[in-house]
Amino acid sequence: MAIFWVWYMIKSRAVWFFTPSNPKLTFGGMEGEPKKEMYALLPKELYPPTFTVLPKENLKHIQQKLSLHQIKYPFIVKPEVGGQGILLRKINNDYELQQYHANMPWEYIVQQLVAYPMEVSVFYIRHPKDKKGNITGFLHKIPLQVIGNGVDTLEALIQKHPKGDKFTAALFDKHKERWAEVIPASEKYMLSYAANHNRGAQFIDLKNEIDNNLVSVFDEISSCGNDFYYGRYDIMCTNIQDLKARKNFTILEYNGCGAEPNHFYDTGYTLIGAYKEILKHWKALYQISNYNKKLGIKPWAFTTGKSFLINSRRLTTAMKAVDVEMA
Repeated sequence: MAIFWVWYMIKSRAVWFFTPSNPKLTFGGMEGEPKKEMYALLPKELYPPTFTVLPKENLKHIQQKLSLHQIKYPFIVKPEVGGQGILLRKINNDYELQQYHANMPWEYIVQQLVAYPMEVSVFYIRHPKDKKGNITGFLHKIPLQVIGNGVDTLEALIQKHPKGDKFTAALFDKHKERWAEVIPASEKYMLSYAANHNRGAQFIDLKNEIDNNLVSVFDEISSCGNDFYYGRYDIMCTNIQDLKARKNFTILEYNGCGAEPNHFYDTGYTLIGAYKEILKHWKALYQISNYNKKLGIKPWAFTTGKSFLINSRRLTTAMKAVDVEMA
């Protein structure tokens, strides 16, 4: 597949040809972009109460900010720069906050845990010259979880789960206190709050629900000053109909041109079909980036992009190591 990506580099005469795709996101949102940058581009009513915390910040100051933003336990913490569910945690009390803060060497985000029952992802593409975009992927995402039966231990439930057994070692580190405990019948036990494919989440295809009402919601959001043309929204909502009616939903975050068109996972695509889907998205990414380039938004210089990418990947490697230690 790399040859197609190289072809777009050659056509664009730029290694980082994609950076103009989302002009207001660092590196076009390929990777390493700050989350606060994204939230700053959204109306506050569209995302949960959120603030950032610095590594050496005083705990009393953090508590004051919790009160100021009206965030209550439990809430979610996640790195200001990062992804893939790395270092994302649910914080239930003061002690857990203190432990996370003490062991977290990077700036992180505190965000109110959303009570809406359904998480979806929406892959949205809009050419800058068009007022109407397209939704190429619409998924219901179910984080990794098990349901107790009053007989099996947590370990046994994980081993029986079609995806859980692939993450046994990592899950043991995070859930060892209840590992040998029998989970009561009908109790839903969350193994991960990160609804990522690489964290064992289940994806259910909702492409039959894509219609003009859904597209218009994201046309409006993506035109509210954030110049977002290509990427994926992660959203919590009550149900699909409410989302289409632009009510009872909140945006957890959106990912720019580095977002994977994840709707070919778990949804019946063949390998060839998945390749075709990727190529379709890469073509759209090139067209958007090239158009914005003609408007004067230049791709990043080679040395600037190379340095940024190296630092971003070093950070990700370091975060993964801390994520394991902090389990």
